[in-house]
Amino acid sequence: MIDSISFAPALKGFLLGGSLIIAIGAQNAFILRQGLLRSHVFILCLICALSDALLIAVGVAGLGRLIEQNDYLLKFVTIAGSLFLFAYALIAARRAFSAHVLDVGSQKAPSLKVAIATVLAFTFLNPHVYLDTVILIGSLSAQYVGEQRFAFGTGAVIASFVWFYMLGYGARWLTPVFASPLAWRVLDALIAIVMAALGLSLVWRFFAG
Repeated sequence: MIDSISFAPALKGFLLGGSLIIAIGAQNAFILRQGLLRSHVFILCLICALSDALLIAVGVAGLGRLIEQNDYLLKFVTIAGSLFLFAYALIAARRAFSAHVLDVGSQKAPSLKVAIATVLAFTFLNPHVYLDTVILIGSLSAQYVGEQRFAFGTGAVIASFVWFYMLGYGARWLTPVFASPLAWRVLDALIAIVMAALGLSLVWRFFAG
């Protein structure tokens, strides 16, 4: 159970993880397509979520502890992390003013082996996944110690499970929504707000010592 002291880090981890993963991309498009076809949904969502959990754990346990031991490195990562979050917020805000949709296509459902190989390729051959999970989440977890760091990482992991299963099993209801450019604009605007808020919290923590 996460106590009241660890709830805030868990919430921040959840918001960060959710903001990073909710974006138009090959992996999300594939899961949405599989959900629309009702093909291998459970196992593919599980693979995606567990892959994120593994990478987040590597970042939080390894990189987070390494950074914690170096005060100057911690300060550098705090500022660098805030700048990255602000940049990500600007990118999301820019997308909010553009018209884009998630194209699920009309392909036939692949076999289980092909589907697993495809989703693994989309996951581990994407360099952004390492930046988001291992580097960014791992670095930002260094601001917490012990149970709070664990709560931060747990929040990010929960966000992955919630998103992938919501996307996979809610595909038939989400597809009409995601086909609307306005829906993506609203979503990107919310992502921009969350990222900017997290960036500001890091800046405040830095100057507050």
